[in-house]
Amino acid sequence: MQEEILIPLIIFSAIFGMVYVYLTTRNKERLALIEKGADASLFNTGKKKGLGNIILNLALLAIGIGIGVLVGAGLEQAGMNEDVSFPASIFIFGGLGLVASFFINRKLENE
Repeated sequence: MQEEILIPLIIFSAIFGMVYVYLTTRNKERLALIEKGADASLFNTGKKKGLGNIILNLALLAIGIGIGVLVGAGLEQAGMNEDVSFPASIFIFGGLGLVASFFINRKLENE
């Protein structure tokens, strides 16, 4: 077989194997706790994040990256080296977008 076919197969089978082992182990641990008399509410301790939080994070990250590209192009036109202006502005504004999403998510959780 060719390597181009083997590499994706090996990667996806490894990922599948790790997820399968994780889920079956978690299920066995939970069943053992329930058999010993532990309360089932023990498994519901974590607060679940909704899809809206993930979408908000990705949206603000994308907006930050877009603004970073625009600022990088402006800095390049102003005479700054392209190898410095684009990555620096993309990382700075992408990070600012993630910080903004953190504060917005925290404000939404408090309400």
